[in-house]
Amino acid sequence: MEGFRVLEIKKSVFENNDREADKLREELKAEKTFLLNLMSSPGSGKTTTLMATIAALKDDLRIGVMEADIDSDVDAATIEKSGAKVIQLHTGGMCHLDAGMTKQGLEGLGTDNIDLAILENVGNLVCPAEFDTGAVKNAMILSVPEGHDKPLKYPLMFSICDVLLINKIDVMPYFDFDLDKCREYAKKLNPNIKIIPISAKHGDGIGEWTDWLRSQVAEWNK
Repeated sequence: MEGFRVLEIKKSVFENNDREADKLREELKAEKTFLLNLMSSPGSGKTTTLMATIAALKDDLRIGVMEADIDSDVDAATIEKSGAKVIQLHTGGMCHLDAGMTKQGLEGLGTDNIDLAILENVGNLVCPAEFDTGAVKNAMILSVPEGHDKPLKYPLMFSICDVLLINKIDVMPYFDFDLDKCREYAKKLNPNIKIIPISAKHGDGIGEWTDWLRSQVAEWNK
């Protein structure tokens, strides 16, 4: 007979985080603040997409942004130019945010006058997908240069997202990117995922994306 205990540490960590995330969503619901968790690989165009999103919604919604990075404040400095309220979060080397860290960020940002809070998560397709941040919806950006096979390589990320923005469609003629295949792979993992092709740089598809986001905020704040 074994004389030692086995503790499932990873399971415990996730369970504790899930409880914190559910509690945070309850608090956000009471405050009528919608939290969007935006994820992607580095270089996919998160910040450019955020700038276009803010420009389209700033007359309708009070927007706050939390920029999460291992280091630097480059993205926060860029977002500040949009007029949105912004705070920089340094993760101290961690490759993701969990619910507790997100709550700290929201407290620093202040949600009293925020209808839509956006968390720009740390850039990678692995760790951020594993941790519930307490967000109401998860969105991810896949850029055309990354390839249409990414849903096969990073299935969890595509499985937990509510919307997939396929960015940089303006350069699709120069890359071997099959939009139909990408849709097929993503839908196989997540039949309910909404897929919106966009060009954040040129504005293509931004209207459809911001209409969806506006409707989600309105539904949450009922």
